Amino acid sequence: MTETNSPKKARPRVLSVSINDLRTLRAAFMPFLRSAGLFVPTHNEYRMGDEVFLVVKLLGEEQYALAATVVWMTPAGAQSSRTRGVGVQFKGQDGAKLKGRIEELVVGATQQSAATHTL
Repeated sequence: MTETNSPKKARPRVLSVSINDLRTLRAAFMPFLRSAGLFVPTHNEYRMGDEVFLVVKLLGEEQYALAATVVWMTPAGAQSSRTRGVGVQFKGQDGAKLKGRIEELVVGATQQSAATHTL
């Protein structure tokens, strides 16, 4: 006998992003989330609440790998020609480390009114 209605727990998908300059980092950073997060441009399909394994390369040198959850979606054809992608909220100690590092990098940023990918 086989079970046909039991959902299988899928492994988190890998989502990676390379951020090479502070302007791009400021535009992608989502400090308003409880554990902070990043907007990641992608054409892949995700749903709210999807668990992902996030790999972030910062400024061409530092690399972080952590668990994250999709909490924001910008679909193709979004208002104001916004970039298609997803916002992910960081999880765990690795997420806290990445949040701290991003905050160090953007502290004192004079472009407070610069456009972002989210709000």
